Amino acid sequence: MNKVLIAPSILSADYLNFGRDIKEIEKAGADLLHVDVMDGVFVPNITFGMGLVGQIRQVTKLPLDVHLMIVEPGKYISRFAEAGADYITIHYEASKDLSRDLKAIRKNRVRPGVSINPDTSVKKIEPVLGLVELVLIMSVFPGFGGQEFISGSLSKIREVKEILQKLGSKAKIEVDGGLNSQTAPLALAAGADILVAGAAIFNAKNYGKAIKNLRSKEGGK
Repeated sequence: MNKVLIAPSILSADYLNFGRDIKEIEKAGADLLHVDVMDGVFVPNITFGMGLVGQIRQVTKLPLDVHLMIVEPGKYISRFAEAGADYITIHYEASKDLSRDLKAIRKNRVRPGVSINPDTSVKKIEPVLGLVELVLIMSVFPGFGGQEFISGSLSKIREVKEILQKLGSKAKIEVDGGLNSQTAPLALAAGADILVAGAAIFNAKNYGKAIKNLRSKEGGK
């Protein structure tokens, strides 16, 4: 059985103490670090850029899971790759040429990922699933942390899982939004491999226990 991977989202970290918080979640057993890049256009919020990704790269050995919630992501792929991203995930809804952009990510020696919003059908990304190593199912509408999990995301996870199995793909399914000790087991049962969590980890008194609870298919105890 594959290990459940946990990717804490620094969107919920203490912005004045990123280095400290990153070190703490690394010690607590995090597997990746999820970095939400928002431009205020594709989503109604502005967060981080290449400079911060580069600085984070200097303070952790965790793989950097960079989620581009920006318009025309192809323009910035090489710069995020240079900054130290291990994964770059782009949105179907934001890319003008999804196949081209995903190939550009791989050309930059970064693992390509594709994401869809809650109101986008899995059918829209089916043609490019053979090009990716990560499929990110948004279980909330992107832009802000702390939203409630959208239960309709579970059927999308199952659908993507079935397609990947037919393709013989080893791409991982990542889920982002509203995950906690109650909703995480539902996502895992549907076929998720990686769970992104912000508030559920960074608002916890014990990061290690929070990560352990998210990994549990029975939920937190």
